Amino acid sequence: MTLPTYESLLYTRDGQVAVLTFNRPHRMNAIGGTLKQDIAAAMREAGRDEAVRAIVLAGAGAAFCAGGDVKEMSAGPGGARPLQEKINPARDEMLLAIHEAAKPVIAAVHGAAVGAGMNMALAADIRIAASNAKFAQAFVKRGLPPDTGATYLLPRVVGMAKACELAFTGDVIDAQEALQLGIVSRVVPPEALMTTAMALAARIAAGPPIAIQLAKRSLYRGQEGSLRDALAREAAAFNVCMETEDAAEGVAAFLEKRAAVFTGR
Repeated sequence: MTLPTYESLLYTRDGQVAVLTFNRPHRMNAIGGTLKQDIAAAMREAGRDEAVRAIVLAGAGAAFCAGGDVKEMSAGPGGARPLQEKINPARDEMLLAIHEAAKPVIAAVHGAAVGAGMNMALAADIRIAASNAKFAQAFVKRGLPPDTGATYLLPRVVGMAKACELAFTGDVIDAQEALQLGIVSRVVPPEALMTTAMALAARIAAGPPIAIQLAKRSLYRGQEGSLRDALAREAAAFNVCMETEDAAEGVAAFLEKRAAVFTGR
């Protein structure tokens, strides 16, 4: 299969894992050029590819993503953006493509993850940080309120009070504080970041994809509504999975004391 190519993003495959690498290292992967559109398109491509079971987001060079490209924004309020971009910004499509992906998404964060860069990481399901990672909601430093989903994503991860503190101050937090706050689930040396992220992605990809995708959907929808709603969703997902070949394989592998081989059927 020929892999897609993008101007500001590298799309690679390692087994059942798609790796999307932001590729504007000369701008610390700041969101400019075609990066917004490339991320959305690459996420859709990974979603369509039945051979892909997990997705890893990473940044080329010294940073994950330094936020919006200030040089591009310096044209002034409104700039020369077309009307459609003002009504339906590409940045929104980028965030939604990450957050609403049916498949598990892991963000491998090193260096700066600032503003929209931090929010892209928050939109992923799992975040792993290199020890040199730095996070900030830097919008206030530019005289702006948070965007790119910060007001939705950040309070759900760190709680409202800490979200307010980070949004009101723009303070930079390091990887260890991010770990304490639950922004990331683990911190590793920079040289081990991609190995760790890819190993976790491969473990997830080896699991039953139908069950994992239904688990993801139920977990996120479980944040809204009642426990009764969550129980109903769990029952529906369980009943779907019980009819799959993967469920039969899981039981057989347990009884035969061997590793299960899941096919996604």
